[in-house]
Amino acid sequence: DSDHVLWWLFLASFLETVIVPIPIELILVPYMVANRDRLIPIATAVTLGCITASMLGYGVGFFLFETAGEWVIRTAGWESAYASYQAFFESHGFFAVFAVGIVPIPFQVAMLTAGAASYPVWKFTLAATLARGIRYFGLAGIVALVGDRAEALWKRHRWAAIVLLVALLGAFWGLAQWLGSRMQDSMEEARETTKLSRSIDSLHEVIPDHGGGS
Repeated sequence: DSDHVLWWLFLASFLETVIVPIPIELILVPYMVANRDRLIPIATAVTLGCITASMLGYGVGFFLFETAGEWVIRTAGWESAYASYQAFFESHGFFAVFAVGIVPIPFQVAMLTAGAASYPVWKFTLAATLARGIRYFGLAGIVALVGDRAEALWKRHRWAAIVLLVALLGAFWGLAQWLGSRMQDSMEEARETTKLSRSIDSLHEVIPDHGGGS
């Protein structure tokens, strides 16, 4: 039943966002190619699955960061990523959430950070929806443009198409890793700038201002 498949896609997207480190595109692209008349419902289902999971992560960060949130970060080994992203988030807010929806920095870090910082939930939801909407609806648009050729290729050369798909995803992942490293550098710069700014503020508090004295 096609409606049941949409629920399974919703669940797969939810799990990918929360815990599963495997790109959902591996199952999403073939299903889109074989069901080009349902591209919008398919993209909508996976986007909603991701956003639902994002709201769960935001809630954990908002209500339970000092217990569950910190435990997740320690268990997953995200201490460095969290420290770097926290400074980047403080500087860029909305864009920081949007960018993490695209590059391969764990999205869970963005969810927890936004929740712990009490970032406005509507802004977080909008940024996550835009990022993942671009990802999934953009993919649906590509499948729609390729059209019959993609379906014919899939039917005649299914295994070759799978290999090609994996290769393309690998290339995209490599590009995303490069963008992620550049973003990581920006996070480190933002973190250092924040530390320097706080140090200067501390010095101003310790050293009295003698300007204007007679």
